[in-house]
Amino acid sequence: MIAPLAGCAVVLVLGLAAGVVLRRAWRTRGAQRPWLILGGWALVAAAVAAAALTLGAARGPFIAVALVPFAVLAVVAASVQIRDPKRRAPRELALEPSDRPSKAWRGWLRGVLAGPLGGIAAMGVGLAYTVWAPGEPQTRMVIGGLLVPFLWAGGMAWTLSDNRILRATAVLVGVTVVTFTASALKGFS
Repeated sequence: MIAPLAGCAVVLVLGLAAGVVLRRAWRTRGAQRPWLILGGWALVAAAVAAAALTLGAARGPFIAVALVPFAVLAVVAASVQIRDPKRRAPRELALEPSDRPSKAWRGWLRGVLAGPLGGIAAMGVGLAYTVWAPGEPQTRMVIGGLLVPFLWAGGMAWTLSDNRILRATAVLVGVTVVTFTASALKGFS
């Protein structure tokens, strides 16, 4: 009973040390930073290795992967500042993607691009991956299906933040036409 607790304590201490070193690397600029990052990740690797040695080869790394982030979260939580809600610091609003005056057609076009057209383009890329990628058909279908939401989210973010809306329109329409055409030419085999 004491050996697993000691192993967990070692993992927590190494995780805390890694969190402190990586936090210092985050705040440091200069020649020291790469060494701090390397040292922090070396401490994480040491925590996983120590867990494997003390807690077992199978469950040790699993426990380390759970405890190290907990220890790093404790490092982050230790520096939380609670501010007076009545006294607010002046804040700058986020910059708009475009400094030009807004037009109704631009908003509608961005909505159509980010929503349906971005989704159709993402489905086209997923379908093209399913049709053209090597491997087993089941694997290609699963990976192609999993690509779609990520590509759609990326297309939405890019479309809504790009200043040149006609460029976004051309790229999304082009991707849609090319991927669906390529998928139709090859077919699923």
